[in-house]
Amino acid sequence: MSASTADVIPLGQDRPQIYGEAEEAYLRSAGIGESSQRIYRISLTTWAWLACGQQPPLGKYRRGAQVPTVWFAALADPATADLLAAAFVERARLVDADTVNRELSIMKAAIGWWRARGWLAANPIAGIERRPAPPDRTKALSRDQLAALSDLKAGIREKTLWKMLYEICARAQEILTLDIADLLPADKRARIISKGGATDWVHWQSGTAQLLPRLLKGRTRGPVFLTDRKAPARTPTTDVCKITGRGRLSYRRAAELFETLTRPLAHPGIIDAAELELRGGWTLHQLRHSALTHEAEDGTNTPTLLARSRHASVRSLARYARPGVDAVADHVASRDPAARRRSI
Repeated sequence: MSASTADVIPLGQDRPQIYGEAEEAYLRSAGIGESSQRIYRISLTTWAWLACGQQPPLGKYRRGAQVPTVWFAALADPATADLLAAAFVERARLVDADTVNRELSIMKAAIGWWRARGWLAANPIAGIERRPAPPDRTKALSRDQLAALSDLKAGIREKTLWKMLYEICARAQEILTLDIADLLPADKRARIISKGGATDWVHWQSGTAQLLPRLLKGRTRGPVFLTDRKAPARTPTTDVCKITGRGRLSYRRAAELFETLTRPLAHPGIIDAAELELRGGWTLHQLRHSALTHEAEDGTNTPTLLARSRHASVRSLARYARPGVDAVADHVASRDPAARRRSI
């Protein structure tokens, strides 16, 4: 319900008149970090459109769009609650479940803060539920997506890590704990501690072999993957390079960089930077998943896949080594009796 048409309900002197003012008060005073405020603001602004029974513009059309002016008091109106519920259903149809669930969670937090201050007596989104996020069977990246990843502008550390994870079919933590002493470059293999504590050999291909010397730059000991900065004084000596003084790259940082850098690849139709910030990128685990999927598509037998993945059973391997939709389509088409007759 917009400010131009709503019946204004008198509010206390300390309460905002306009929804946008209440939004800013929440962002300033609720202890939200500066890095998160932009995402929170975008999510909260979405609800201004929904309160008017409208949908916010998508993608690049949202930048510079005029946000409806909504009376804050209108949130207490049952008619506004009805508009919000109906508009949220439509919103959930237009965007993915992760996006609408994030917007709902942020709005719930803001309403809780406003109600704690006595600005709202009722909850205008009561009854609106999170949308289920169905299991994702498309986690494996396509070969075209991997090619785009190779073309991405990234440092040699990231390029080497990503290539190793794919070529080795490895878990990220296994590779990040590698020391240079664990590497046998001439044999294109390394000794790792697998999940569960077992010591295993893993093998890589030419892509990793070409990148590793550029990453190590003559270093002969210490962690393979290093941070950009000097290690803090409390860092264990086994996690510090004695030559550079830098520490071992953490899984959290490696995953964060990969997710951030791959957002444009994960959402190629979105060019607006603010909109991209609301979306997730790819995960490091998808590189392992993709490698096993592609191996299965290429006909690698199950015992070899088990050895490559270091899974304990075929059952645990099965969800990773699932041929992709294009591979299944090609398989079916190649066995089409009509196609066989045409080829004879």
